[in-house]
Amino acid sequence: MTTPATSQPIITMADRFYLTTAIDYSNGAPHLGHALEKIGADCIARYRRLRGDRVHFVIGMDEHGQKVAQSAEEAGVSPQDWVDGIADQFQAAWDELAISNDDFIRTTEERHHRSVQELFRRIQERGHIFEGVYEGYYCVGCESFKLERDLEDGQCPIHLTREIQWVEEPNFFFRLSEFEPWLLSCYDADPEFVRPRAKMNEIRNIVAHGLQDISVSRARVPWGIPWPGDSTHVVYVWFEALINYLSATGFPDDGYDELWPADLHIIGPDILRFHAALWPAMLHAAGLEPPKGVWCHGWINTSGARFSKSAGVSLTLRDAIDRHGADALRYFLLREVPWDGDGNFTWERFDARYTSELADGYGNLVSRVVAMIAQYRDGVIPEAGPPTALDRAGERAVTAYRAVMDRHLLHEGGAEALRLVTATNGFVEDRAPWSLAKAGDDDALNHTLASLADALARITLLLSPFLPRNTATVWRSLGYDNAPQDVTLVTAQRPQTAGRRVRKIPPLFPKPAVTS
Repeated sequence: MTTPATSQPIITMADRFYLTTAIDYSNGAPHLGHALEKIGADCIARYRRLRGDRVHFVIGMDEHGQKVAQSAEEAGVSPQDWVDGIADQFQAAWDELAISNDDFIRTTEERHHRSVQELFRRIQERGHIFEGVYEGYYCVGCESFKLERDLEDGQCPIHLTREIQWVEEPNFFFRLSEFEPWLLSCYDADPEFVRPRAKMNEIRNIVAHGLQDISVSRARVPWGIPWPGDSTHVVYVWFEALINYLSATGFPDDGYDELWPADLHIIGPDILRFHAALWPAMLHAAGLEPPKGVWCHGWINTSGARFSKSAGVSLTLRDAIDRHGADALRYFLLREVPWDGDGNFTWERFDARYTSELADGYGNLVSRVVAMIAQYRDGVIPEAGPPTALDRAGERAVTAYRAVMDRHLLHEGGAEALRLVTATNGFVEDRAPWSLAKAGDDDALNHTLASLADALARITLLLSPFLPRNTATVWRSLGYDNAPQDVTLVTAQRPQTAGRRVRKIPPLFPKPAVTS
């Protein structure tokens, strides 16, 4: 976020990229909606590493609040035991999906408590906290207060199955209304702070319609970070949960500013106002820089309904992983659900993309290229000749891929990689290496096989943020000892595969057995 011209400029290391996702709330097991966000963020993190950036990627758990306390009570366990068990489930799911986070922060950790206390102290010291009485609607599902204009037929539009509560209690308040002009000036200074553009327009309209001072403590909630100086209150869960992004930098200890401000917060649509209005205001109130950007992805729908636990959509993450494997699920979600909009999940579409794009597309290409090099050149990739049409297509693909991936349009990045798969399979048919071998045209065969190997290496690099485990297998089959994540994708320059010895591998994407 670019602050108005009166602020000091932000000075950061050019190659540093601090990326976060929303921390997941500890009231149930991970589901497909959680997975979409983590997979997309991981794709961005892996791509930025290919670019050569020094990435720090943080995910974690939001473990306080009334809803967590209720879930623990219903399960007959302590809140700490409950959140420990939920955190284990989430970490196991992200390990299975190859999420390459550098940190997993939990709001029950001491480092988070220290950051919350210090940020609160700075905000209070600057006069932005006052005492009052809150009267209004509260949604336990969102753990947030609601204005009457936020409700639909008297219900929270996100948690239609939960009864909205009317709350009256003494609270501490944050003077959020004072930051309305500052926020609008920040949006003007940096129109790219919130993306996609529709979400920037949305948050601008929310702020322009007027902000109210927000309650930042809760009474009668036993599970949370105690309010400094008043043990009858805990810090409001949204007020303290947002601070996890700062806690993960080591704030307030020396050196935290090597990571802060964050380069990108990735969030869902239901928490836009917290991240694009409340959070920057909190930081500014404490004298700290706001994050540089917020990316708001869309919803994943099933059968036309938004996927969430509260919406009652029952398709499980376990079912989705077991269908075709973790890598295939990653690829499908990132291809099927636009990263800048909503998308739909169906088994039919999953099966179709798996078969056409992975099994018959990339997987078949890997088998063909490796088999031909093994058959015609004893497994050794020959020297490249003059650039072929496929080489030029590869250069264009890398350039186009970088352009869309730099803008976080992951679905378009996957499409660019697939276009090169299609072009490479077409090149095989056009050049017909089997005919060149039969005719004894060694130079043409060498140049053809070299172009195919280089194209396959390019495709594997482009797909590595989407299919990390399968592309690592292909990379090794092309004779590399490392993984594609270790290669910097800095230019469209042709890969250097000549002289490497290929190794055959089992089918990457086996098709399910057909039963009669």
